[in-house]
Amino acid sequence: MAVTEHPGATPAAIAAHIADALRTAIAARGQASLAVSGGKSPIPMFEALREQDLDWSKVSIVLVDERIVPRDHEASNTALVARHLLQGKAAAARFLPFFRELAPQFNAAVLDALVEDATARIAPLPWPLDLAVLGMGEDAHTASLFPGAPGYARAIATDERLAWVVPEQAPIPAPHARLTFTLHALLASRELLLSIAGASKLAVYDRASQKADEALPVSLILNQTQAPVSVWKG
Repeated sequence: MAVTEHPGATPAAIAAHIADALRTAIAARGQASLAVSGGKSPIPMFEALREQDLDWSKVSIVLVDERIVPRDHEASNTALVARHLLQGKAAAARFLPFFRELAPQFNAAVLDALVEDATARIAPLPWPLDLAVLGMGEDAHTASLFPGAPGYARAIATDERLAWVVPEQAPIPAPHARLTFTLHALLASRELLLSIAGASKLAVYDRASQKADEALPVSLILNQTQAPVSVWKG
């Protein structure tokens, strides 16, 4: 499947592209589904997207991945999306969170239960995803597919929609255990949108574009034949 590159991307241009995809989905199927990534990088795009004119009441929004933290935690992507995307016109959208209550400690059994519960919570989501918005780290992770982390091998192999990954134990650790859409679920999307900015990340992207390599998770998105990928380079 071809990768389409958009150099010189701006948050407004990305927001307009997403809005067009949602309008197309609503016109074709009466509803649309959008998965978004968290972190600070998407905030300007969220704030542009939320003012786009479309029938937001027919849009279901879900996270691509989420840190397993309470909603009032500073690292919560659920809270971030509520603050920056589910405002203005986009307040009419339906948001499907992965979880509400969390246990104070985590082990494999607890994480498995969270995955099962989150899978049930997102069951009303129109499937397949019309659009999944991805980012990328300098270790080439995308979603919460962290190379070498516990849970990663299963997350890229299973045909389930969600999986857990524990990047605190990855070769390049990141805080907090995560729930994430699996590679299988992401590749079922009608479109994958990858937003990348900065020279160091663009260098990683160029390397990952060459061939699929499990050590570079984003390469599994870029070198596949299932879902079209639009890459927006800032």
